[in-house]
Amino acid sequence: MRPPKKFTPHPFNYHEEIELRIETLTNLGKGLGRIDGWVVMTPFTAPNEYVRVRVFRNHSQYSEADLIEVLEPAPQRRKPRCSLFTKCGGCQYQHLDYAFQLEWKQRHVSELFERFTKTPITIQPIQSAPPNYGYRSKLTPHYPKRRSASVPPMKDTTVIDPIGFKGVYGNRIVDVPECPLATDAINQTLTVERQKLHRESPIKAKKSVRGGTLLLRQGLEGVTTDPRAVISERIGERTFQFKAGDFFQNNPYVLPKLVDYVVAEAQGPGIHHLVDAYCGVGLFCISAAQHFKSCFGIEISVDAVRWAQANALINGVDNCSFQVGEAAGLFNGLSFPGAISTVVIDPPRKGCDATFLKHLFAYAPQRVVYVSCDPATQVRDLTAFLSNNYTIETVQPFDLFPQTRHIENVVTLSRGLKASDSS
Repeated sequence: MRPPKKFTPHPFNYHEEIELRIETLTNLGKGLGRIDGWVVMTPFTAPNEYVRVRVFRNHSQYSEADLIEVLEPAPQRRKPRCSLFTKCGGCQYQHLDYAFQLEWKQRHVSELFERFTKTPITIQPIQSAPPNYGYRSKLTPHYPKRRSASVPPMKDTTVIDPIGFKGVYGNRIVDVPECPLATDAINQTLTVERQKLHRESPIKAKKSVRGGTLLLRQGLEGVTTDPRAVISERIGERTFQFKAGDFFQNNPYVLPKLVDYVVAEAQGPGIHHLVDAYCGVGLFCISAAQHFKSCFGIEISVDAVRWAQANALINGVDNCSFQVGEAAGLFNGLSFPGAISTVVIDPPRKGCDATFLKHLFAYAPQRVVYVSCDPATQVRDLTAFLSNNYTIETVQPFDLFPQTRHIENVVTLSRGLKASDSS
């Protein structure tokens, strides 16, 4: 096969087949092995396996390859539950025993902290909850743009446009009739909605002509496909409502454990107030309200703040207030000092920006609970905390997304007391 135009033929030719032993897993879920010291990355492999792979890209310091054959399988290798595993890009770890997945996720967090913070830190055992399949309460399959608006409705639904997720390589959509990570109710609704899309005339259903996303969200009322529908979800003793299309964690089995942990870590001697810098629909503020004199949340989304205010009323909470705005500007309007406050931050995957951190350090809260969906950007931010008189107390990972490489990580920090602070 002819190589791509920009292919670099060193150290391996295009589609050259090689054999090597996998040494470890990267935080992206890929197996890492070496040939004469040169690193080769191959997905869907396991540590200690001896494999045959096919190289498709050479970078300046490593190569990428496809798995051809496992010559010596690891004892932790399992048969994937999904027949689309290695094709659909949603999962990275279905070939591994679940206990082994947890072990490696724990190790990824530990290695990240050791590398970036340069201080000895104990990582608490990763928290999970059954089930590790059938747990997702939200699914957003994609479907592509049809080639022509004049294409008639399909009569033979065995030949269909793909409705699913991006593949392992590139942006091509892999057709996914059902997802083993989703709840049974989600998959049942997915079957019905797929049939509807396949029957639709492109002329009548313009969204099918241009492509789009199919939303499936499960709540206490059942499953909806309307992004504007109101979803109710029970977390511990609290009920939270939000629009189906808005952000809310989609593992209802692990989320209560995560919330309880954050609430417990936010408390401390002399702490009377809670500030949630990325409050969303009020999950942490409202869940923690009974433990504080007041809770204050800020969120850039107007709709999210309205839902947070409504959720406070639904749960009979009267000591929470919410404000629309940028997280960086929230500290100027607070009537209580940082010395008696905890700030909870749960930023996007990219982490905190420099302006926000500058304002946070100027406010100087006594405690910070940092929730992150990307430990790599989290440890980057933590170097700034360590340089501003904060100490890491605990690091607690959660497995909200079994069978995937993703990790939710919670870090608790406390502020040291300088002589100038006590004057």
